[in-house]
Amino acid sequence: MAYKAALKKRGLAPTTINRKISAVKSFVSTANRLGLCQFSLKDAVKSEKLKPYRDTSGIPLAEFKKVLRLCDLSTLKGKRDKALLMLFWSNALRRNEVSLLDIGDFIPSSRILWVKGKGRSEKESVDLSPKTIQAICDWLASRGSAGIKSSSPLFISLDSRSRGSRLSGDGLYKIVRCYCREAGIDKLMSPHRIRHSSITMALDKSDGDVRKVQKLSRHKNLNTLMIYDDNRNNDQLELSELLEEDL
Repeated sequence: MAYKAALKKRGLAPTTINRKISAVKSFVSTANRLGLCQFSLKDAVKSEKLKPYRDTSGIPLAEFKKVLRLCDLSTLKGKRDKALLMLFWSNALRRNEVSLLDIGDFIPSSRILWVKGKGRSEKESVDLSPKTIQAICDWLASRGSAGIKSSSPLFISLDSRSRGSRLSGDGLYKIVRCYCREAGIDKLMSPHRIRHSSITMALDKSDGDVRKVQKLSRHKNLNTLMIYDDNRNNDQLELSELLEEDL
């Protein structure tokens, strides 16, 4: 409980606190099962209550186009960054899903990508659009194939200290944030903000067809998508303005 209080004092997000507490609970549970301790934390420490998604609007297509135009396609870095940005936008992938991608997960002939989704034990296939396939192919062609195995990471670091290593979630976050800041976007951006943008635009394009958009977002709970749809429509503001019309 003192550890949880310390995490809250550091200002960590509820999801981060819950993840850390869950790890400790799991550790103690395993120790208990092996007879190494005689207690359990299962009901001793409650998880933080999570608030529903609030700002799910992200950014409009016009602003994302500005971000893409900043990718210098005459450089290896620019081709890599365009490929991963296209995946974030066109397939609404999470940053950890992109980080864990291997060369063998990309099947351009079948137009699919094998992704290990959030909370899933097995990889699932997602369909790729032509422009995204082309961007990934351009990146791989420029990267070269010498010594590359199917188990090699699809996206690698290009800086001098860790060149060739798998691009981490933190590295992806920094890339997105840097490009968006350079594009003059005021909102603090992240890979998940781009995911918000993609899902919101998909709802706009499909006229709010949440079941169709669920195939893109891969949310297990349809109610999560309903939050996106409610925020997109901004029904509350419309009703508030109606209520004050005759004041």
